[in-house]
Amino acid sequence: MMITSLANEKVKYVRSLKRRRVRYREKRFSVEGLRLVRDAWEAGIIPAFVFYEPKWRERPEAEALLSAMEAAGVPCFAASEQVLKAMSDTVTPQGIVAVLPFPDTEVPARSDLLLVLDGVRDPGNLGAILRVAAGAGVGRVWLAPGTVDLFNPKAVRAAMGAHFRVPLAWGAWDRIREAVRGHQLWLADVSGERLYDEVDWCQPSVLILGGEASGASRRATGLAMGTVRIPLAGGVESLNAAVAAGVILFEAVRQRRRAGVNGLTAPGP
Repeated sequence: MMITSLANEKVKYVRSLKRRRVRYREKRFSVEGLRLVRDAWEAGIIPAFVFYEPKWRERPEAEALLSAMEAAGVPCFAASEQVLKAMSDTVTPQGIVAVLPFPDTEVPARSDLLLVLDGVRDPGNLGAILRVAAGAGVGRVWLAPGTVDLFNPKAVRAAMGAHFRVPLAWGAWDRIREAVRGHQLWLADVSGERLYDEVDWCQPSVLILGGEASGASRRATGLAMGTVRIPLAGGVESLNAAVAAGVILFEAVRQRRRAGVNGLTAPGP
């Protein structure tokens, strides 16, 4: 049986997840496309249910994924292109939509490289930062008040599966302060007093990254032990938040690899 009606209760439920308050009430969000759904599945995240377009299922990789989910008892529903388009957040439906629980990513035993995002409001930037954090092996990313919703559809797409690879958390500054106790805290700032590569990132460390427009909040500034900057050529005022995160976090990775911290033993340049 193919679902063709937008009045179907499950279809209406998926569409309701476009609203932030519904996502957090239900503790669920939706993802689209083979790559994201497969990344979630391979990370051990079991969808509540899935919609797919029959023609899309004819692809071997799509059939393999859907068959594995059906064998595990995941409800998978064939749906018309019109229905998928109504549930999609993109212009062109990607053949599959899955409803997922908020990920509960396991925190490493030693989370000694952490990232705090303070007022990052662009969902595309947030997603890109999460990709960087996942690639750098960050132990946990904290979202401070004023930061865009972690499960904003644009952020989920831009993160390209990072939601399923890096531990994520959000909360008030008092909760963040407790979580980062015992770490050195550095705030990225275009006018920082120290260069980013002068810091000893082999110690348990936290990088605080402020918003693109307004910069760091008073609470972030008060929590940090100091500020770091990336030197830029004349005429360039600042870098995109995701680029800045990548530059600083991978300097930390480079230092840790050279020092053999946390098993990173391959010598780097």
